[in-house]
Amino acid sequence: MNFKEENIDRFLEVFNSSKLLIRNFEGCSHLELLNDINNRNIFFTYSHWSKEQYLENYRNSELFKGVWSETKILFNARAEAWSLHQHTILE
Repeated sequence: MNFKEENIDRFLEVFNSSKLLIRNFEGCSHLELLNDINNRNIFFTYSHWSKEQYLENYRNSELFKGVWSETKILFNARAEAWSLHQHTILE
């Protein structure tokens, strides 16, 4: 997500007020907010969902609709999202 400079603090307020609700949503086992080291306007959320259906349930929830409506108006560019499967783990 790429935010207008003047909207970064507002985005962080929205994220911080909803992060526990998102993390505790059924099927979510992990949630991170990452910030690009070279461009402070760019953020990524990284989450783990036990089944794709749980992610779809979240995307169709009132929680998501509320968070998204407050977040999307802060963007500097169109947001992108990917769903990925885990290929390799090295520990």
